[in-house]
Amino acid sequence: MGDLAGLKREVVAEIDRLAPLLVEISRDIHAHPELNYEEHHAHDLLSDALGAGFSSVTRSAFGVDTAFHAVKGDINGPRVGIVLEYDALPVIGHACGHNVIAAAGLGASLSLAPFMGSTGGLLEVYGTPAEEGGGGKIAMARNGAFRGLDAAMMVHPADVDITSMRAIAIHECCAHFHGSEAHAAAAPHKGRNALDGAVLAYSSIAALRQHIRPTERVHGIFTHGGDKPNIVPKYAAMNWYVRSDTLETLKPLKKRVEDCFRGAAQATGCEVDIEWENHAYADVRDSAALLTAYVANAHGVGRECAAASPDSVVVGSTDMGNVSYLAPSIHPMIRVAPRGVPIHTARFAVYAGGEEGDRAAIDGAKILALTALDVWANPQLRDSIASEFAAIGGLPDGVL
Repeated sequence: MGDLAGLKREVVAEIDRLAPLLVEISRDIHAHPELNYEEHHAHDLLSDALGAGFSSVTRSAFGVDTAFHAVKGDINGPRVGIVLEYDALPVIGHACGHNVIAAAGLGASLSLAPFMGSTGGLLEVYGTPAEEGGGGKIAMARNGAFRGLDAAMMVHPADVDITSMRAIAIHECCAHFHGSEAHAAAAPHKGRNALDGAVLAYSSIAALRQHIRPTERVHGIFTHGGDKPNIVPKYAAMNWYVRSDTLETLKPLKKRVEDCFRGAAQATGCEVDIEWENHAYADVRDSAALLTAYVANAHGVGRECAAASPDSVVVGSTDMGNVSYLAPSIHPMIRVAPRGVPIHTARFAVYAGGEEGDRAAIDGAKILALTALDVWANPQLRDSIASEFAAIGGLPDGVL
């Protein structure tokens, strides 16, 4: 690569030129929230937009209907993947700001496309659906996505600019309690109350929480509790998220939660079926070397990106964690809302669809694009990234 500083200026200028399009697309996706694997509008909108810079955009990529993939550059050069998300949440829509993620990734990709012949690298764009529990990236990875990348990157909205959210491992389950119905007044002794089993399980897990590690989380809801008060419920159901630092530490915590389900079922004379999702989200293993480049570029566009600390970290889980075990990755947070406005709230959704979200999409596009240029231009940076990634030591059980 020749004049890196000059190329960076050209890419930033290209994003400024693209800014009206990026804002339009971000707001369009925000106005049309779509749930896991139903993101047909966003899929088509983003794929069409990528067509302006990429001669070929693979729609329904890697066996996933609402995924897409685009490639440009030297197939023998260093490979950088830019990751887009665009699914929404039930009821509160884009309260996680995935419209901003999509627009930032799109802007970075389109701004780099005209200059790929000068970079000596390969750019891969991954449109990834169903982050909100559906494991879209895992489904794609099972069909070959993300393999062989020298770097994978995205930005995620938050109420602060920080290098990372402390994304921990998570596995979702449903517990189905089965009893027997009876008239709740005339013959309750002839029934077995499935709701009692579920309530006792909830209480048991609530008691368990004080004896798990401070970094672990277990939280759930009732999804069915009976049909009428004068009928002893023969069926009750719950939906639970179980989180721990890593997939390995998650295993014993899952066992303890299962014991709560089974003990409650036995105590109430019921039976319980426990169904775990066919995918678990891994913790995110951030590349420190890649984050160093990201922070420098964030500073260059006027954002002070602080190192993650206990006071600033947004705790959650993401399938980008699984990607981070397949390729060196970063998942930094970009400020969209005032400090103290949490993601997954209706108030955050307003900011994600407003001027703050617009600025984050444009700034995020610039930071991602500039960081990609650093990876292609700097062999020492690539070596550091590769060395860190090799130290992970292989693929843990449950990543795929």
